[in-house]
Amino acid sequence: PICVPDPQPFQINIPQAVLDDLQRRLAHTRWPDEIEGASWDYGTNREYLQQLTAYWQKGYDWRAQEAKLNEFAQFTAEVDGTNLHFIHIEGKGPNPLPLLLTHGWPDSFFRFVKLIPLLTDPARYGGRAEDAFTVVVPDIPGFGFSEKPTKPGTDTVRAAELFAQLMTKVLGYKKFAAHGGDFGASITEQLALHHPELLLAIQMTMLPPQHAQKAKPEDLTAREKAYLLEVKAWGEKEGAFTAIQSSKPQTLSYGLNESPVGLLAWIVEKFYDWSDKGPDQRIPFTQDDLLTNVMIYWVTQTIGSSTRFYYEKAHKPTSESGYVKVPTGFASYLKDNVPAPRQFVERFFNIQRW
Repeated sequence: PICVPDPQPFQINIPQAVLDDLQRRLAHTRWPDEIEGASWDYGTNREYLQQLTAYWQKGYDWRAQEAKLNEFAQFTAEVDGTNLHFIHIEGKGPNPLPLLLTHGWPDSFFRFVKLIPLLTDPARYGGRAEDAFTVVVPDIPGFGFSEKPTKPGTDTVRAAELFAQLMTKVLGYKKFAAHGGDFGASITEQLALHHPELLLAIQMTMLPPQHAQKAKPEDLTAREKAYLLEVKAWGEKEGAFTAIQSSKPQTLSYGLNESPVGLLAWIVEKFYDWSDKGPDQRIPFTQDDLLTNVMIYWVTQTIGSSTRFYYEKAHKPTSESGYVKVPTGFASYLKDNVPAPRQFVERFFNIQRW
């Protein structure tokens, strides 16, 4: 057996000098010009960004948000040479089911903080104690407080392997369930392909994009062909960030790691574009939530290492694909960017709940 060090308790405590430096940078932002009446057509709207930046300077309280995050039991553990940060909360019920939750980009473990109490203590929120989960929420390597890879090769397959070891060798679970969206969906798929013996079930909110990219239209139904055209059209309109981060992430990182407003603009544009804004077209996230997610990137200086995850995935020499036999639940949201039809998803996953 491999000797794995015990998890070490972890608390977020950002040095005050980092916060002071942030304030200095915010105060000296050089604002670009903007086309009159552009709204969000050319990218992040300047008026919105200036208002959010003003709140970041004068209203946002990182220490209060830091304290809220530290209410969750956090740990670090070295797994196969990589130091992982994760939340680990025991469920309150007779037999809580271990559940791995994996985030994507441009978010972080913060994606799940409002969900965790509902899963770990459902009885408190009107559910049943027997439905409780024990929740594990790691940071993908190169994101948040997990270690930044220094060598090539940390992709979705590598992350899946690290998370499998985290769940089994570090935390001692023989079997568990897993959920993910965005990169989390891809990592969850790789877990199911490489370690089906560990998984009771998986649940996803997105179809990993390689399936649409590699599909052969002649084998598909009319609805599936229409879906592929929708995916292609969306990629042509909105996929520039993927092209950049899959090809030249290092060049991008210099500007985003230097300018907090540049980082905010890059990330908040995705939260605006990818969310259900409703008829009023207002972004449906609080300012505190948007800024806390961006702060996790800023204080850890992980925007560069997080975007490299796109490069690693794009440059993997062999594709890791196949049919997932693990029982799968899939949530297809009507207002997602391009909702995948069930018939197409079932080509790759053993769908048991839709």
